[in-house]
Amino acid sequence: MKAYRTATRYKGVFERISSERLFKNKPDVCFDISYKVEGKRIFEKIGWISEGYSAKLASDIRSERLRSIRHGDELPKQKEKAPFFKEVAKKYLEWAEENKSRRGIDDKRRYRKHLATRLDEKKLNEISSFDLERIKNDLLRKELSPASVKHCLVIVRQMFNKAKIWGLYQGENPTKGVKLPTLKNQRERFLTYKEAQLLLDDLKIDQHRKKNPGDKKDPQLHDISLLSLHCGLRAGEIFNIRGHDVNFETEIINIANPKNNESRKAYMTKAIKTMLQKRKPLNPNDYIFKSKNGEKIETISQSFSRSVNRLKFNEGVKDRLQMVTFHTLRHTFASWLAMQGESLVTIRELMGHKSFEMTKRYAHLIPDHKKAAALNLERKFKAVSNDNANKILIEASKTT
Repeated sequence: MKAYRTATRYKGVFERISSERLFKNKPDVCFDISYKVEGKRIFEKIGWISEGYSAKLASDIRSERLRSIRHGDELPKQKEKAPFFKEVAKKYLEWAEENKSRRGIDDKRRYRKHLATRLDEKKLNEISSFDLERIKNDLLRKELSPASVKHCLVIVRQMFNKAKIWGLYQGENPTKGVKLPTLKNQRERFLTYKEAQLLLDDLKIDQHRKKNPGDKKDPQLHDISLLSLHCGLRAGEIFNIRGHDVNFETEIINIANPKNNESRKAYMTKAIKTMLQKRKPLNPNDYIFKSKNGEKIETISQSFSRSVNRLKFNEGVKDRLQMVTFHTLRHTFASWLAMQGESLVTIRELMGHKSFEMTKRYAHLIPDHKKAAALNLERKFKAVSNDNANKILIEASKTT
């Protein structure tokens, strides 16, 4: 519904009460000013109460306009019309396809699923921090994870930033006024040694050939999973490994393009070395693992989820952080290192964590070992206490 201007007590200042926007549980109000330039009546939008504007401030701005007209100064040029969000989104997603990891697939999916219906028909200058706060809260109420909601807001922020760089829009970025959700993504579920072996065995079994004995299928998913489990690599890091990244003499894998843009080394176990020797391509620039059409892999096959379901690892589990996913293999790698007594410094280097806090969340997920450590401390304390008690008794017997 269109909001009509009504005069305020300030000359030449009008207000429009919104039927859609709210501020502090009341309808938001936009202020316009009016003045004449060469006999032509001009209406200029000043801003909303939610943006810090008031009728008094609008009146002061109008006075500045009149003063400029009187002295022949140039008035602020009329801003170019802001583009629609959907127009910027189209250009942004084209850019993401060429410049972001996984060809921008994640951004496309989040935009279409969570942002398009809410923002497409708005112009950039019509999108406020309040609008984004409302979207954030709506997505959280729908039980979208805080991490996913954060990704959606980051996409909006990037779209506004790119629109500015591309000269499509020069206004403020509304994401500046939005607090990003607090992430609670400490994954707790990791595999036992037995579960890991069951999973690898299931992935190795060619389920396809059971139905079609004449067909052949490369057990690539098994090898990708083995690499993550033994080296703690992310899926994207595995997909990026080329022939020249593998050194069988030093038994080192160079991780050249990890998530945090800092290269690191991964170290081969015997199983990994044997597997990679079979897979090393003739051309050192070729990827170790390829899709069916010979190109770089972009995502983990759904066969992984089907295998997890066959093994019933997630049966009855509702908490996402307790579910077994491909990332669980990397988490399991770190957990196993902690269980065998490796230092947090070593785990951090092998995992490629940027902050020490990220490593601590993996180390603290071993309750049995914490309990054992506490019991160990108790036993030593009791031993010392008993020794002291015995010494006291001996000394007492001497005096008597």
